[in-house]
Amino acid sequence: MNKLANIVVLVSGSGSNLQAIIDQCESGQILGKVVAVISNKPNVYALERAKKHNIPSTLIDHNAFDSRESFDAELAKYIDNYQPDLIVLAGFMRILSRDFVVKYLGKMLNIHPSLLPKYPGLHTHKRALENNDETHGASIHFVTPELDGGPVVLQSVINIKNDDTVDELQERIAQTEWLIYPLAVKWFCVGALKMSQEQVWLSKEVVNNLTNLQRFYLKTTLNDEFTCQIIINTNGAKYDEESSVKLN
Repeated sequence: MNKLANIVVLVSGSGSNLQAIIDQCESGQILGKVVAVISNKPNVYALERAKKHNIPSTLIDHNAFDSRESFDAELAKYIDNYQPDLIVLAGFMRILSRDFVVKYLGKMLNIHPSLLPKYPGLHTHKRALENNDETHGASIHFVTPELDGGPVVLQSVINIKNDDTVDELQERIAQTEWLIYPLAVKWFCVGALKMSQEQVWLSKEVVNNLTNLQRFYLKTTLNDEFTCQIIINTNGAKYDEESSVKLN
C-alpha cells in the first residue's frame, strides 16, 4: 500500500492499545491513519482518546438493538463509511456474528491476553495462575468465525513469578500488548502481513527483523524491569519469500 492505510478501531474500554497504535501512526512508524473509533459502550475513555487526537468517533450501543445481527449490520454500515483497509479490535468485548466476520475476513485483527490456543475467552490471567503456568502472554490473530480461533500472527511471552497476582500479571501483559499490536498493524499497513486460506503470510524481511529483535526489556509502572520475548507462531505460518516490502 503506497498511501496511508485507513484503520478503523473498535473498542469497549479504556483504549490503551488504541493509544499505542495512534502514537505510532502519528510518529510515522505505522504507515496508516486511525480514521474512526467506534465503541459499543458509552462513556469509555477510548472515546476521549479519539477526541484528543481529533479522530472521528461514535457510540453504537449494542443494548439498543434486539439482536446481534442487527447491531452488527449497523456497525458495518458505519465502518464502511470510512473504507477501511484494516479493522482493529482493541479490547472490543463483543462476539461478532459470522456474516460480519466473513464480510471483513482477512482485514480484521484482534488481540487476546493469552498464548492461544490456550485460554480462549475470559479470565485468562486467573486461569494461567490457577494452572501454575510458567509463562503467559498475549496473541495477535486474524479474526475468523471461530471465537479466538483465527490464525495467530505473533505472540509476546513473559515468565510468571511465584508471587504474581492477577493484577500484577495483567499489568505486565498489557505492556507487551502495546509493543506487539502496533507491530502487527505496521506490517499489515505496508503489505508485509496478510491472511490467505486461513493462514498467516509474512514477508521475508519481517521474519528476519523479528529474529534480530526477539527479546525486549520492559518496565512496569513500579520500574520493575522484565523480559518479553516476541515470537512468530509458526504453526501454520507461511513465510512469503517473494515479498520485497521495505520496512522502516
